[in-house]
Amino acid sequence: MKKAFLQLHISILLAGWTGVFGKLMMLSPGLIVFWRIVIAGGCLWLWAWLTKRLEKVTPRDRIAIMGVGALLAVQWTLFYASIKASNVSIGVVAFSSIGFFTALIEPLMNRARISLREMLFSLVTIFGISLIFHFDAQYRLGIALGLVGAAAAALLAVYFKRYRAKYSSVTVMSWQLLGGFAFSCVAIPIYVSLMPPEPFIPTWPDTLYLPIFAIFCTLFMYILQIQSLEHISAFTVNLSYNLEPIYSIILAMVIFGEARDLGPSFYAGIGLIALSVALQTSSVVRGRKRQKRIEARKAAESAKAGKTENS
Repeated sequence: MKKAFLQLHISILLAGWTGVFGKLMMLSPGLIVFWRIVIAGGCLWLWAWLTKRLEKVTPRDRIAIMGVGALLAVQWTLFYASIKASNVSIGVVAFSSIGFFTALIEPLMNRARISLREMLFSLVTIFGISLIFHFDAQYRLGIALGLVGAAAAALLAVYFKRYRAKYSSVTVMSWQLLGGFAFSCVAIPIYVSLMPPEPFIPTWPDTLYLPIFAIFCTLFMYILQIQSLEHISAFTVNLSYNLEPIYSIILAMVIFGEARDLGPSFYAGIGLIALSVALQTSSVVRGRKRQKRIEARKAAESAKAGKTENS
């Protein structure tokens, strides 16, 4: 169990580095995503084939999952565009609004009732982001791009959950990356023609950053997460990933010295976001405990009824 928790937290730390690499690399967001998909996708398909983890997928689901992969490419591009337009701290904070968009989008897509409690917690996050948006005008474009990226990520999470119920995470992610690659092959020529001229083939030091970024912060992170899920519940893993933005912000402050660029409004905003995460976590934990008590009571009543019938 200790090994599983170590694997989980290493994967979260690696996830925290994704924003840092996005800032370090000189490539534009679209090309960062393209090469990330090429390298990580190729390695994932090779790993899945060697370990025989790839399941058979129906043609209809394959096309649908690849379509979700196109959305993944768009979401990654928006995330790195947000970081390029502002900084790592602002980008990951804006991305924290994914909880709000998920609370809104998931019920609408599944035709279920919107949870007022989840919406309330998520609105605290939005208020925190609005503090940063209002007072730090220089970051408005980065925040706007981050918010759109968070909405795309929320939609992506809903679809991933839908297909994850039918196939393994490795299978879903493999076909998603293939879909992202197919989408990028069509979109990149258009993207490159609209952006300022830049080399398509990465130059130094991006040729060093990209393999490390794609293999460790995408593939290795993903494998560690899967391995930890074999011993730790998905509930615990999802809760633990609330640490990812914190890791990203700390790394950005150490590497880029971003602390000097962030005013009081940023810290007030991130304080509200941290409060929102704490409230959501506490609510989920209480709900989980309540559900376990109900299940235990039902099991006890069922066992008691069985004894009564036997007697």
